[in-house]
Amino acid sequence: MKLQGKVALVTGSTSGIGLAIARAMAAEGASLMINGFGDRDEIESIRSGLEEAAGAPALYDAADLGDCEAIEAMVRRCAHELHAPDILVNNAGIQFVSPVTEFPTDKWEAILRVNLTAVFHTTRLTLPAMRERGWGRIINTASAHSMVASPNKSAYVAAKHGVAGFTKTVALEAARDGVTVNCISPGYVWTQLVEKQIPDTMKARGLTREQVMNDVLLAAQPTKRFVTVDEVASLALYLASDGAASITGANLSMDGGWTAA
Repeated sequence: MKLQGKVALVTGSTSGIGLAIARAMAAEGASLMINGFGDRDEIESIRSGLEEAAGAPALYDAADLGDCEAIEAMVRRCAHELHAPDILVNNAGIQFVSPVTEFPTDKWEAILRVNLTAVFHTTRLTLPAMRERGWGRIINTASAHSMVASPNKSAYVAAKHGVAGFTKTVALEAARDGVTVNCISPGYVWTQLVEKQIPDTMKARGLTREQVMNDVLLAAQPTKRFVTVDEVASLALYLASDGAASITGANLSMDGGWTAA
């Protein structure tokens, strides 16, 4: 398998995009450390399933990505119980929607900590070992909002623009070290979180399910279809491969044409 002997640390990987990426890498034989929140029994089922699929260890760490010390402890544990990550996927993220004049300061700070500052911490902690080995892959989940803006999402848009700029900077710093640094910018991705929002939006706006999906959620995506988690995972898996060795500093759109205009 292509990633046999590699260790991948994937944040925000107990559901959605992160879980799909973890499963794709497990299928290629990578040892894994997953991270995120959720029901303990469900997470254990996920962890054991990844371990079985990979034929290699899979660990779970409950680190809060808004806490620098927790991030440091997670990376130390990964290095101690597996080895220092060869592949780092920064996927954890949170969202809050409000006009900027009413945006709660605690929500602003939390979004910046989890969506942007955590990417800095995991990168600074894992890059040295990648450089020593002469091989590494850092893959950041950004968003179409790393390129364009939407009203009432000031913190999220600021954080994702920051992730894109941070990605480019670290890519330049690591360009001669065998380490690539890229970000993936999906549009609306079909996840349980998105699906659960539909009934409330139907009720609040007096719309049908199809109207919510096409005229609200997919209004900006010319394809009028959701990106799937498996599509994002496939791109992440490619970026982790040797075939992607010359792709670095890229912000790769996967948004159904949203940012094409």
